[in-house]
Amino acid sequence: MKTKNAIGLDSNKAKQLAENLNELIANYSVFYQNTRGSHWNVKGEKFFELPVKFEELYNDLLLKIDEVAERILTLGHAPNHNFTDYAQVSKIKESKEVSDGTESVSNILESLKIIIILQREILAISAETGDEGTNALMSEYILAQEKLVWMYSAFLDR
Repeated sequence: MKTKNAIGLDSNKAKQLAENLNELIANYSVFYQNTRGSHWNVKGEKFFELPVKFEELYNDLLLKIDEVAERILTLGHAPNHNFTDYAQVSKIKESKEVSDGTESVSNILESLKIIIILQREILAISAETGDEGTNALMSEYILAQEKLVWMYSAFLDR
């Protein structure tokens, strides 16, 4: 019975990581679309500032979705790709039309919290598995997203 995958990781643990990473893709995908919606619909005093920040964020999310999918493939599994699965798995829920900038930023902060917590869980599993590739990816994401939390919180004066 095969116990190691193509990159030398325990096959069962790699499968568990792939499942967790698929959950991350689901959350990233809903977060991405919510951020696009905020970008499209924001109005008011910060109209000229927020769409630019939202675009930066959703472009970054799109890159992360692709990187996570590639990591799942590297682990020897298939990334999920349909919104039916995403809606069932994601802890981040679809937002309704959001035109208020402050509400949009609050939604982004809540989504980042969910994402960071999930990534910390994945980091713990990947550390236990000896999966340095997934470790490095999650560490990089967490570091950047913690800075975003600080910046968006400063915008809200929290």
